[in-house]
Amino acid sequence: MPVYDLNGKVALVTGAARGIGFETARQMHLRGASVAVVDLDAGQAREAAERIGERAIGIAGDVTDMGAMRAAVAETVERFGGLDLAMANAGIAPPTATTTRTMPPEEWERVIDVNLMGVWNTVQAALPQISERNGQIVIVASVAAFAGGLMMSPYATSKAAVEAFGRSLRAELLPFGASATVCYFGWVDTRMVQEALDEREDGGRLKEALPSFLMKRINPDEAGAAVVRGIEERAPRVFAPKWWRYVSALRGILMPLLEKRMAGDPRAVAALREAEERASGGASASVASS
Repeated sequence: MPVYDLNGKVALVTGAARGIGFETARQMHLRGASVAVVDLDAGQAREAAERIGERAIGIAGDVTDMGAMRAAVAETVERFGGLDLAMANAGIAPPTATTTRTMPPEEWERVIDVNLMGVWNTVQAALPQISERNGQIVIVASVAAFAGGLMMSPYATSKAAVEAFGRSLRAELLPFGASATVCYFGWVDTRMVQEALDEREDGGRLKEALPSFLMKRINPDEAGAAVVRGIEERAPRVFAPKWWRYVSALRGILMPLLEKRMAGDPRAVAALREAEERASGGASASVASS
């Protein structure tokens, strides 16, 4: 028997029309939970809920809008009688892979708004119900929280921030019989990753700049299964693939070594130089290696 039985529970998942969010919602539903599928597009949210089953509803909601998230929680409670679990999954990557000094400020800030403030809005709206019902908060971070983010600084920054938020939240909730889980994924074969790495010209440069062992992808259903296992175990952390837990445990040793390797890798330096030249309209950019 799981520590936390999902049968009869009510869950809300943001960014759940596809990818990790959809698979997590679907697999929780298979275990007997009722689920609210929240996504920016109302039609996609409803269609995803229909694919999941009869105990699922689709709700349109922008995670950057606190009022919208409170409304999504209220609708879920009205429909299912309460809320036991909220998963803050919605997130974006920057539309272009470039360095911090050449990235348009509005792009940088938009990633922070969705990935960090969107998590805050989701959690804040759900906390009264979660606390009252001894429930769980699930926050989707990333291995980028500790493994860095070459040409993706706003993404790495946002994920490091939500990691810290989730850990603080867990400590605060445990005395009240509730809990929080932080999820760390490597590359998951979602639409966001496909757009970033396969369909953009700069995605190829990003892949060349990163060590190949870091680039292996898993499927969304694997990620969703890992989340559901973590929920059932009330685990403080979920890693998928699992081997990332060892990297996390040794991050203080491994990450400086990886950073040193990247700084001296001519492929990384070339990718950075080309990204800056493209962002600056072809003007020369100085990127030094050490």
